[in-house]
Amino acid sequence: MTFESLLDGVEVLSQSGGASVKGLDYDSRRVQPGWLFVAMRGETTDGNRYLDAAIKAGAVAVVTDSASEAQREGVAWAVVPHGRRALARISANFYKHPANRLKLIGITGTNGKTTTAYLVESIFSAAQRKSILVGTIEYHVAGKVEPAPHTTPEALELQQLFAQALANGATDGVMEVSSHALAQQRVYGVPFEVAVFTNLTRDHLDYHKDFDDYFAAKKLLFEGSGTEPPPFAVVNADHEYGQKLARCAKSRSQVFTYGLEAGEFRPLQLEVTGKGSRFDVETAAGKLALWTPLIGRVNVYNVLAAVATGVARGFSGKAIVEGIAALDHVPGRFQRVDEGQPFSVVVDYAHTDDALRNLTAVARDFVARDSQRGRVITLFGCGGDRDKNKRPLMGDAAGKGSDFVVLTSDNPRSEEPMAIINDALPGLRATGTRYSVEPERRKAIATALAEAKPGDIVLIAGKGHEDYQITSEGTHPFSDEQVAREALQGMGYGATPHNPASRLKPAGAK
Repeated sequence: MTFESLLDGVEVLSQSGGASVKGLDYDSRRVQPGWLFVAMRGETTDGNRYLDAAIKAGAVAVVTDSASEAQREGVAWAVVPHGRRALARISANFYKHPANRLKLIGITGTNGKTTTAYLVESIFSAAQRKSILVGTIEYHVAGKVEPAPHTTPEALELQQLFAQALANGATDGVMEVSSHALAQQRVYGVPFEVAVFTNLTRDHLDYHKDFDDYFAAKKLLFEGSGTEPPPFAVVNADHEYGQKLARCAKSRSQVFTYGLEAGEFRPLQLEVTGKGSRFDVETAAGKLALWTPLIGRVNVYNVLAAVATGVARGFSGKAIVEGIAALDHVPGRFQRVDEGQPFSVVVDYAHTDDALRNLTAVARDFVARDSQRGRVITLFGCGGDRDKNKRPLMGDAAGKGSDFVVLTSDNPRSEEPMAIINDALPGLRATGTRYSVEPERRKAIATALAEAKPGDIVLIAGKGHEDYQITSEGTHPFSDEQVAREALQGMGYGATPHNPASRLKPAGAK
């Protein structure tokens, strides 16, 4: 493509020269001969520092958000006011606007995005639609699974995924859209058919200056970022910020509300059991009799969001009911680890105080249905280099929801693990719940499991699907599920050297 055609629709301050462009990137290490290099300021580095490296690698054109950079001889050049916006437009132009040919659903909120996205994808499948899913755990591209470095990729990778999905026959898509992605305009120019809001609780305040700024980022999905607002909005009416969004969105989108207490989509004759939930929902497609294997009231919210989204998209009641029932687990979300032990072990991604409250509430409900009335044992930690103010809140949530707590390390990054633990301790101590401190996560998991008695449930919270631990020394392999499984085998359960004939049971979920 020509340099001029790639700049179509891009806000340009100045432009000179021309070139035929074979590819593009914003990382100078990946630039190849004949490519365009987009030099933009990022969160941790400035791509403009690598202009000459990109040109040395063969870049024939440069788009930069630095007006102070002098144009290099023999290179087509454009200066733009917003590097990420430019990257988004250029990427869409290069891949011939694949997002415009997909019906995309964007889901934002602090908690519930992943499970809701998987539920929507399951509805797509029941409706026999090929789709793409972009989310925290992994990317699904028309049946192919790829690892997910980010919840929402940079615009270039996003357009590449959309183009790949189209090439494989996809017609629909669902995305988790993070507040970071919205604030950084990674989805600039991406048209969404439906915008979904799950909830808003304390998280990412190390990045957003305050809660209002956090909400403003989420709100961008409903206002349209470089596009018209989505035709449909689905919001949690039980949530204060959901009500605000519904009022704002109703002037430009058709709004569907859901909730356990308020909203159009509410559960009727709700029955929550240890094996799942059953309830009816009145919809424009008629009354739907729903069953979900996903456990707990929190997942009733996720199901309602997916049902409302399915109705907004015009899917049949049959496809919605079948899609909801078909999803029996989401990796790292209330994921059961079963080695034949007489107590339950669950790995979950909960890493905020609200998520811990929801997780322990589900667990309490789970053990209360057992005639043995087991205890809730919770292991958790707080991430390093993140919002310190939420640490005592997480301690409070874990203590109030549990009978015993093990406080440990969870991606301490550059911080000392004990310093993070000491920030969380005041909230935990104030609850009066018995607890243990063990900064080494592997030992902490063993401590939690050793505490368990028949009928109890052990919650290993914070990492979920993650298979790594980030410390000051770098990123190291670490899977809560695998470590818990090994510890259980060491306790004599499952296929251990002492019992080689026993068969390892796969980890079920939810």
